[in-house]
Amino acid sequence: MAHRPKLRRRAVPATAPATADPGLHRGPTPPYEPFDAATVERLIEAAVTLLHDSGCLFEPGTEAIRILRTAGCDLSADGIVRFDPALVRAALASVGKRTRLWNRDADGFLELDAAHTWFIPGMTCIKVYDAATGAPRESTADDLATVTRLADALPNIDAVCVACKDVPRSDADGEINEFAVMIQNTTKPLEYLCEHAASLAAAIDLAAAVRGSREALAERPYFLQIVTPLPLGYWQTHSDQIILAARSGVPVSVGTLPIGGASTPITVSGAIVNSLATDFAGMVLGQLVRPGAFVIGSSDVSFMEPATGGIGHFSHATLADLAMHQIRRRLGIPSFTGYAGQASAPTFNQDAVWEISASLMQVFFSRPATLDYLGSLDEGITYSLHALCLCDELAGLLRSLWRGIPVDAESVALDLMRSVGPRGNYLAVDHTAAHCRDEVWPARYLGALLPTRSNARPPLDLVERIDLDLKALLGTHEPRPLSSQTRSQLGEIQARAAAARGA
Repeated sequence: MAHRPKLRRRAVPATAPATADPGLHRGPTPPYEPFDAATVERLIEAAVTLLHDSGCLFEPGTEAIRILRTAGCDLSADGIVRFDPALVRAALASVGKRTRLWNRDADGFLELDAAHTWFIPGMTCIKVYDAATGAPRESTADDLATVTRLADALPNIDAVCVACKDVPRSDADGEINEFAVMIQNTTKPLEYLCEHAASLAAAIDLAAAVRGSREALAERPYFLQIVTPLPLGYWQTHSDQIILAARSGVPVSVGTLPIGGASTPITVSGAIVNSLATDFAGMVLGQLVRPGAFVIGSSDVSFMEPATGGIGHFSHATLADLAMHQIRRRLGIPSFTGYAGQASAPTFNQDAVWEISASLMQVFFSRPATLDYLGSLDEGITYSLHALCLCDELAGLLRSLWRGIPVDAESVALDLMRSVGPRGNYLAVDHTAAHCRDEVWPARYLGALLPTRSNARPPLDLVERIDLDLKALLGTHEPRPLSSQTRSQLGEIQARAAAARGA
């Protein structure tokens, strides 16, 4: 059996420019925008009109219905709510346009706005690839802990979401435990998604215990709550989560996951309008609960693939993604849950690498606020640690590109070119030594792996290189532990929540 060489982790060159704000993408290169300004306004107006003419379903008998009735909405007996356009426009104007998401220690944060992009593993896969066999199997809380610990170690992963579910415990207790697992295995900020409003209530208690109080949590939010209604349909669990989070000062991303041709029109424009209307309904509810609350619409748009009926197609989804980000920039709000970083491929193979690479490279042009699906394969069913490592690599490339190109006396080097003259060269000048690595992307798996020719070691393909690095990371990295007092508090909160449901 051939000896497998040890993959050396390449350090960032000492001469590489420091990045004080790694998530910042706003610079001299503007995002790509497929629409002109008038078209963007036409789509926004169409969504507002749809909410007035057709309405949005809210489950009857809920607190949301009472809040919307008090605000003067037109309600039918079966829960269809029709919105006054002025009310929708007022909500779009008053909604919080930016917030900060703080880490576990409350000494660092992510700026959630339209000028930053953050990279996050997820979201809610129900399977993982077994480390021993490579075959997909149901995911557990231990698998979520492993993904979270790896995310804690990767330098370009900024926060952690519920990447995979604790499938054997698919109830409120299991959901609450998922939040606790993330707290214990990373110091980075969190995103949370749950089915039950009671799970969110317990998560707020857990986060408040980490912060020290509910007031401290509202001042420095520890997690972003993700709420996923149906297209133009909010059941009680969705509306209750929006109300609870808005009252507690927890930022909210509310958005549906439509499939064009099934739950929305198949056309890009039709799917966008339907999704925006769903977003706007949730944003109105959030503003009625607490004006200025950070409750941002964030629907993704995907489409039925006509040949198979599955979720596709890459070009279809890419166009819609670019369009949705442009519309949200026009509204002045961050655009969450950019779909890039996931793949339809059933395993981490060449198809997955192509789709992940292509989708992340288009992020250079789309500029979402968060990318929450990094590492998800098999149409969102199965989570891949190898895919997450590749996403981290490509996130580093994007950040290298977003730094832009310096244009000053030192970089233009006009005086140097005068002194060297037309017959000289630049191999031995200090300027070359000082700047030769300024724009080098310190790749771990891709790019130049030097030395290349004098190396007698057997070559490794991409998956093998990632596999070696992955094993090294999981074998050595341990997140900073919680204090014993905080761990005890978390256990007590989980026990109380379980006892309350049992009663």
